[in-house]
Amino acid sequence: MPNKSLVPALCVRALRSWAEVSAGVVVAVSGGADSVALVRALDAARDPHAPPPLVLAHLNHQLRGSASDADEEFVVALHAQLTAAGRPNLTLCRTRRDIAAQARAEGANLEALARRERYRWLAEVAQAHGMKYIATGHTANDQAETVLHRLLRGTGVRGLRGIAPHRQLGLGRTLIRPLLSATRADLLAYLHELGQPYREDASNRDMRFTRNRIRHQLLPHLATHYNPAVVRVLASLAEQVQEMYGMEEAEARALLAEAELPRAGELLIFDLHLLRTAPRHRVREMFHLVWLREGWPLGGMGRAAWERLAGVVFDDLPAVDLPGGLHARRRERVVQLGRKGQPF
Repeated sequence: MPNKSLVPALCVRALRSWAEVSAGVVVAVSGGADSVALVRALDAARDPHAPPPLVLAHLNHQLRGSASDADEEFVVALHAQLTAAGRPNLTLCRTRRDIAAQARAEGANLEALARRERYRWLAEVAQAHGMKYIATGHTANDQAETVLHRLLRGTGVRGLRGIAPHRQLGLGRTLIRPLLSATRADLLAYLHELGQPYREDASNRDMRFTRNRIRHQLLPHLATHYNPAVVRVLASLAEQVQEMYGMEEAEARALLAEAELPRAGELLIFDLHLLRTAPRHRVREMFHLVWLREGWPLGGMGRAAWERLAGVVFDDLPAVDLPGGLHARRRERVVQLGRKGQPF
């Protein structure tokens, strides 16, 4: 049976766990069941004597015409409903972006652009309201779907971490996911108990998308024929890998701090001897941290590309071209890394 009490309990734990939460939390609200449950649970979890403010933030991507507008109006009505019920310190922040037009102009992937712009806007909202934390309604089901999706595409250990329970966004803001241990059934039971409606996104049932087929076909098949608890099993796997990977990431950060030398203009310089004293997998992870720090595109950097880069350190590869217009070369006692066209 779904655990209805789990949902607000997880939010109580989240509010108690994060420093500076008294300044408030920005809540990403699409109008769907997950985000509406998050709003209701965070609201219920607040200290009634000194409730931290909540900002309900809705970005209308304008991708589904009147349905997108109806989602926005639902969030407006939800805010009005809670305010009329006497819930304190609730603010509504909403905006519209023509994401499809922006994707065409930039030649960008629509889904990736929508995700990037959503998180960028949420960070801006948090900064404007003096809040450090942004909460999203990702669940154990989202975690299971992510792990399966990555497995089917051929992921490594890093990908098995799934969705991180928290991560840094721009502008010094932190993204938190308080409901990552709750299943979607838990959330629906909680909303039913409250008598709280929510919006259904018809695009979530479009079977042209791999993730939707995983959600509506593969996971139910696994639950019916193999393990009814498959969602929790996959979510638990991601949590365990996240713990193990955290230790490896810390070692990679230490290697980066030790092996990186002062830049030569735009070129990054690394001590070759220090890199060679580390395990190959740690050097790959160190370079992954470099990509994240520099904001370089990760899309084309599959395992083969990371291996070619490691080959400059450990093998006889004097230089390699990498996706995203990047280039690495070994020169005497250093490894140089930067954009193609820069003087090496």
